[in-house]
Amino acid sequence: MPGRLERIQPYALGLFRTVVGLLFACHGAASLFGVLGGAPGGGTVAAGTWPGWYAAVIQLVGGTLVLVGLGTRAAALVASGSMAYAYFTVHQPEALWPMENGGEASAMFCWAFLLLVFTGPGAFAADRLLSRRTAEPEQRGAEQTPVAA
Repeated sequence: MPGRLERIQPYALGLFRTVVGLLFACHGAASLFGVLGGAPGGGTVAAGTWPGWYAAVIQLVGGTLVLVGLGTRAAALVASGSMAYAYFTVHQPEALWPMENGGEASAMFCWAFLLLVFTGPGAFAADRLLSRRTAEPEQRGAEQTPVAA
């Protein structure tokens, strides 16, 4: 059983990355464009307002990058940091525990993205496709280069 689980681990991680990225991007789209119920309180976040608008941009762009697996580790690091900032500036002053202060989503996103920083994107990531394409010409070039003795 452990052998089977290890073989499918990249696919499970890719699915995890996709779902987390999609959910995060939806939060950003809701705040910026008023879709999916809009920003908290309804409507959209005013452009350029700190920190809401910047957080929404990070959510939309970072979530989309994580969703497709492009620059996953960097995007996840920025997203994790933004959720840590959100938790400690918005939620934690209200109460200590996420259950008490409404910060469960911020805490979960923070830790989920931090996990992706260390594990990488898993299967089905654009990063993997691009790295294969750039590695193939280098390998062919190395095979075709004659070695002078």
